[in-house]
Amino acid sequence: MAEMLDPAALSADDARAVVAELETLADDEFVMAERYIDWQVRGPTLEADLAIANIAQDEYGHARLWYDLLEDFGRTESELIWERPHDEFHHTTMAELAFERGDWADCVLRSYLYDHSERLRLEALEETTYPRIADRVGKVVGEEHYHRDHAENWLERLSEKPRPNEAHTRLQDALDRLYPHALTMFEPTEHEEQIVESGIRPVPLADLREDWLAITTPFLEGLGLTVPVPDLPESGVRGRDGTHTDDWRGLYNEFTYTYEMLDRDPAKLMVDPDEAGV
Repeated sequence: MAEMLDPAALSADDARAVVAELETLADDEFVMAERYIDWQVRGPTLEADLAIANIAQDEYGHARLWYDLLEDFGRTESELIWERPHDEFHHTTMAELAFERGDWADCVLRSYLYDHSERLRLEALEETTYPRIADRVGKVVGEEHYHRDHAENWLERLSEKPRPNEAHTRLQDALDRLYPHALTMFEPTEHEEQIVESGIRPVPLADLREDWLAITTPFLEGLGLTVPVPDLPESGVRGRDGTHTDDWRGLYNEFTYTYEMLDRDPAKLMVDPDEAGV
């Protein structure tokens, strides 16, 4: 497949497909970061507080990389984040779920499920026909390795024998709650066929889902957890199509409040990646 070198030269179909892929990438990272900051001073140890704060910072940075590429298509950063209607975000519903019981098991399990999905997707994007995406993939991949190690180490720690114990029970409860929403990471947008056909992401999400199941299921079962049947949420919300849980509206209101009250336009999530030489 030929490389798509100039955003302005893309066909209308390819432009919509690139935007759809970038929106899901950016929105996932941004909303995951927003949820991680709930834990910055609430972790079980000072080390855990620092680690999750660093991970949140990384995810904000990754979101900024992808939102920056979306600006090529005519929207500003403020329009992409703080001024975009809540039902036009396309992140996985797992990212938006509130920590209802302040459960650290939920936090590290959510990270594990997400980070392995992201790794598979980034590996697929290494072969993208859209060079602006390829230029950013290496930066993100390099930082995500630490995220996966952090999550896996904590999951193993919480699953230490003897079992059953409270930590292991909390992990199982978190898995039962999160798992259907984790599957929305692999829900396609309406542009999935064009994304794959044009080589923007040459691997279909359905294939990535099977690879993710093959990695995560044995690991979780090895911790003594019962992995649920891989069914999507019964509520019918899918994230990628703009439908979300009630938790999303509350989170959206929180991160747009300061922007609206202080009239922070133009706002900046982080330094411009191009200005920083990324």
